[in-house]
Amino acid sequence: MGNRSGENLNVTCPCCQAKLVVDPVFGAVLSHEAPVKAGPNVDLSDAQKILAEQNRQREDKFADSWFQETNKEDILAKKFEEAMKKAKDSPAGKPIRDFDLD
Repeated sequence: MGNRSGENLNVTCPCCQAKLVVDPVFGAVLSHEAPVKAGPNVDLSDAQKILAEQNRQREDKFADSWFQETNKEDILAKKFEEAMKKAKDSPAGKPIRDFDLD
C-alpha cells in the first residue's frame, strides 16, 4: 500500500455506501458503519389490504396441506400401483456388480 504514514483512511464503499475506516499499514478494516436503510414504503391505508392478502395466502396454504394430508393414502396407493406397472413392464436384468464397473 502506498500510504504508510499511519494515518487511517476513511473510505466509502461504492456498492452499499458503507463508511469504512482502514488501517493503511495492515490493510485491515478498523471500523464499519452501515448506511441507513429506508423503511418500507407502505401506506397505512393499504395495511388492511396487505393483512387481508396475507390471511388469504395462509388460508390457501392450509387448505392445500389439508387436502394433501387427507388424500395421502390415495396418492401413495396410486404411486405404488404405477411403480408396480413399471416394474412388471421392465424385465428384471442382471444386477451390476462393483467388479463389472472396472
